[in-house]
Amino acid sequence: MTAETTVSGAPVTVAITRRIDPSTVDQVVAWVHAGSALAERFEGFLGTGWMRPSVVSDEWHMLYRFADADSLAHWEASPQRRWWLDAGKDIVEDQHAERRTGIEGWFDPPQDYDVEDLRPLPAPPPRWKQATLIWVGFFPLSLLLGTVLHLLWPDLHIVARTLLTTLVATPIMTYAVLPAVTSTFEWWLHGRSPRSRGPLEG
Repeated sequence: MTAETTVSGAPVTVAITRRIDPSTVDQVVAWVHAGSALAERFEGFLGTGWMRPSVVSDEWHMLYRFADADSLAHWEASPQRRWWLDAGKDIVEDQHAERRTGIEGWFDPPQDYDVEDLRPLPAPPPRWKQATLIWVGFFPLSLLLGTVLHLLWPDLHIVARTLLTTLVATPIMTYAVLPAVTSTFEWWLHGRSPRSRGPLEG
């Protein structure tokens, strides 16, 4: 099992591939729903999804999402999760786990899929919409930083000014601006009205 380093304060999506014995499908379905019911009781839980391929396969895929690394760690260290994993050790086998943070996490809203739902996952937002929101956040921040640097050091070389601007802007964009912008305009990203957001997306 492998995992990527997560960033505290950013939503974290964990993707897990599990191998099952096809003769235990009913037990696995019950086990899946039990895990989802336990996880949703924990603070910071944003959603879960279970999918199995439409073709014959013994690999099932799980996604679950928490608001930040701390809330995820609380769930992963909980006795409830340990009990749940122990209950499934004879019917499932973990193959691979991946933790995702960053822009792909912001643009993929948490969803709740039943394990029997074999429909494909919804398409991600169009690239032009993602690019537009990045620009909406980056332009005023870049303008503000450029103005401040010009007032403080009017003779600063353009290379040094650009270096300072990007060094300051990058963490602000990553941890503050992009999460706020994508949360505010999530309805537009996915082509919905502002009031049609689901209960897991608030």
